Amino acid sequence: MTDTSRPDIIYTKVDEAPERASASLLPIIQRFAAAADVSIGTKDISLAGRILATFPDHLTDDQRIPDDLADLGELVKTPDANVIKLPNISASVPQLLAAVRELQSQGYAVPDYPETPETDAQKQIRARFDTIKGSAVNPVLREGNSDRRAAAAVKKFAQNNPHRMGEWRADSKTRVTSMSGDDFFSNEKSITLKDAATARIVLKTASGETVLKDAVSYPAGTVVDATFMSAEALDDFLAAEIDRTKSEGVLFSLHMKATMMKVSDPIIFGHAVKAWLAPVFEIHGDRMNDLGVNPNSGLGDLLERVKDVPEIMAAIEAVTAERPPMYMVNSDKGITNLHVPSDVIIDASMPALIRAGGKGWGPDGNEADTVCVIPDNSYAPVYDEAVKFFKANGKLNPATAGTVQNIGLMAQKAEEYGSHPTTFEIPEDGTVQMILGDGTVLHEHAVSKDDIWRSASARKAPIEDWVNLAIERQKATGYRSIFWLDANRAHDAELIALVKPILEAKGVTDKFEIMAPAEATRASLETITKGENTIAITGNVLRDYLTDLFPILELATSAKMLSIVKLMQGGGLFETGAGGSAPKHVQQLDEENHLRWDSLGEFCALGESFKFLADAKGNVRARVLGEAVEAATQGILDHDRSPSRKVGQPDNRDSHYWFARYWAEALAAQSDDAALAEEFAPVAKALAENETAITSELAAAQGRPADTGGYFHPDPKKLTAVMRPSATLNGIIG
Repeated sequence: MTDTSRPDIIYTKVDEAPERASASLLPIIQRFAAAADVSIGTKDISLAGRILATFPDHLTDDQRIPDDLADLGELVKTPDANVIKLPNISASVPQLLAAVRELQSQGYAVPDYPETPETDAQKQIRARFDTIKGSAVNPVLREGNSDRRAAAAVKKFAQNNPHRMGEWRADSKTRVTSMSGDDFFSNEKSITLKDAATARIVLKTASGETVLKDAVSYPAGTVVDATFMSAEALDDFLAAEIDRTKSEGVLFSLHMKATMMKVSDPIIFGHAVKAWLAPVFEIHGDRMNDLGVNPNSGLGDLLERVKDVPEIMAAIEAVTAERPPMYMVNSDKGITNLHVPSDVIIDASMPALIRAGGKGWGPDGNEADTVCVIPDNSYAPVYDEAVKFFKANGKLNPATAGTVQNIGLMAQKAEEYGSHPTTFEIPEDGTVQMILGDGTVLHEHAVSKDDIWRSASARKAPIEDWVNLAIERQKATGYRSIFWLDANRAHDAELIALVKPILEAKGVTDKFEIMAPAEATRASLETITKGENTIAITGNVLRDYLTDLFPILELATSAKMLSIVKLMQGGGLFETGAGGSAPKHVQQLDEENHLRWDSLGEFCALGESFKFLADAKGNVRARVLGEAVEAATQGILDHDRSPSRKVGQPDNRDSHYWFARYWAEALAAQSDDAALAEEFAPVAKALAENETAITSELAAAQGRPADTGGYFHPDPKKLTAVMRPSATLNGIIG
């Protein structure tokens, strides 16, 4: 039975730049939607909101909030779901700690995060926090597979207005490096379960047996993987690359995904911090441990904890002087690649470096060639092949380049991004086994202390849905279509065995190619260089990586991507691009009251959401709204009304004014719904006649610090005052 009290569309409350932008855009959306009897509700999936919802027993009655993420998790499993999902923080430990401190300063008595829990109470609190860390939102909401592509209008605009690309030289020293063995790729084992099963994960050692995970249930047809990364091999690799980088005279950089891979990648990041400061840890390790140093939290946290110990600071300075220069997050502020695990996220950092001609920013504030360290070899070949391609062929020309669309397997916590509960840092030498209920050993690995072991899975129904979605998209476009699967990788070999029969049964085998990621990267780059188009059909991680890589090369940003998730139960999830949550944009807003976040992704998602609502509910007026949104989006592009980067120039709030104006004008001009045209004709007229007043009021707000009342948990009234500074616009919109 349909819940008539539920809003027609859910617009998520998130974090950082998109949440600031929502304070300006959402009132416009709600005003226009109401005219068509479409209700727009919100659900809080922000980091601060998730913390508050997780600890209601620590809050007063008026501070408690519902668990909106859990509610949305149930909604997306129904045909009624229509959710516009903006980018949210996938929290690293430093971000979590900062958010907790801010909430406590605002009077919320949430507990401290126990970094090293000792008592049962601390362990229970830590377990609750662990449900918030990393990619806690996406696995819950993504009950469907991903269709990501550049909207036609966005792609056309990028070709007509090509962005700047860095020059690639054949003699560039930039390179990508990965472990040659004993990593997740080389140690992977995979099997497809014939029957439903439950598995225990145990560590058997000389001292006995430890249960790492008591029971993991899998339906029939699930592909179950297990693998590990050797800590010793990782340390040897990192030490060798630091030395090699110094000899080459280039920047050292580490590229990880410590947000999504919230267990494994922070540990790998910590190994890199220890490798960088190895002599310091050898001499002062015990003292640093006493000071609470955890290398997994990054160099920034480490420096803060030892800043009052002169001998350790001196040792760090001495080692740093001997190291190669490091790739910087912010050269002016001395923030290095290793400062915070969530500062350098591979799917954003590597495309930006490739777009810049293989250059990264050094500690001297200048660009330089860079060694890109990506320890695991599972997906590093994509970036390695891209670097080699551009060295040989020069930069991509956005004016003539074709496009790479993506169909991504991500439903129901597919693959590595669903592995958090089954990833472990091994406490002592032994053997890890996955043991089925009947005693069968499904997977087994001999491991050593500190190795990182993990298991991931992909269910049959999402896999079949993914292949069928790819078949639909290929039929609709006729584009070259490639499954990015490596027959020499255990997991991919299992997927290939499932993919081929579906293609054969549908009679479309000749329409698709299957290539390993490196080969597929080169084929795709060759295709778009010729001005032709291709569809990359990938697993979950490559979906994430490629929907930043190709849009950043093609469009200069991934925030403008159209991202449609066809939920498996019939609902729709519309993600507003792959642009992250842009913390630097918030810093600029706080300092200069200028927000350069581009809401084009939100515009694209909004149009699709309205059209989906029209089809799902028979709401003809919603389709009129959606088509008018598309016209408004085209107007933003055609008239270059997107935000500028510098203070004093039009920003996000200006683009929302123009979006509202173009939307109203499109509604006033259409002939499908006379009542809507009549309602919005005076709105369009008022917005046009008051252009000077509105833009002047928006411009006057810039150039001084903005107080939103909090970074992770802004004050709603203060945020509204900052993001809606035009009294004239507010009077027209309401």
